[in-house]
Amino acid sequence: MATEKKSLLARLHAKPGKEDELKTFLKEALPAAQAEEKTIAWYALQIDESTFGIFDTFAGEDGRQAHLDGEIAEALFARADELLTEPPQVEKVEILAAK
Repeated sequence: MATEKKSLLARLHAKPGKEDELKTFLKEALPAAQAEEKTIAWYALQIDESTFGIFDTFAGEDGRQAHLDGEIAEALFARADELLTEPPQVEKVEILAAK
């Protein structure tokens, strides 16, 4: 993991009654993430009953930008009004240390 420097942290707040649909969407996004050559690691998370997240890592900015321009982000933003209480909160973060 020493080469991982760039990452994304997305926080997703499901609309009431849409939690299971959002959970399914995230699980079904895994093959697309696995197909991304420059995505080192990709995690779909459930933080509480209605809050979900995505955390992913990249060796460099080009991989992070490719992911932001990719299939998962496009599908998520296309369904945001249907599934989420607010637009996804996507933050570019830097990894300081990792094991």
